[in-house]
Amino acid sequence: MTEFTPWLSLAGGGLIGLAAVLLMAFHGRIAGMTGILSGLVPPFSNDWGWRAAFLVGAIAAPALVVISSGYAIPFESPTPAPWLIVGGLVVGVGVYLGSGCTSGHGVCGMARLSPRSIVATLTFMAFTALTVFIIRHLIGGF
Repeated sequence: MTEFTPWLSLAGGGLIGLAAVLLMAFHGRIAGMTGILSGLVPPFSNDWGWRAAFLVGAIAAPALVVISSGYAIPFESPTPAPWLIVGGLVVGVGVYLGSGCTSGHGVCGMARLSPRSIVATLTFMAFTALTVFIIRHLIGGF
């Protein structure tokens, strides 16, 4: 069962928004994780430094919160590992076909009122709901 954490979620969303605004303000770049990561895969982009720093921060910040607060982030998945791998590959194909990920379209694109990003985010959300409904109620799985 998923625990409802409105204050932690609000704080996390605020920090994501702040990071997106600061990246746009100081580097003129959209904070989409797929685009950021793609610049760290050879051949490296000329601006790999900020990309590496952003990625390190995205990993280190939650780790520092856990270490400093003692708040444990529970993670369990009843889904078998092969299904997780298949799901990751399907998401990767979707990111490629959609020319971006949920962070790029959903956070940054919608904030800029980009019609393409709004349609992409609505598509992400609709298919997420449809997938959960099919898996939980029609197939009776995880």
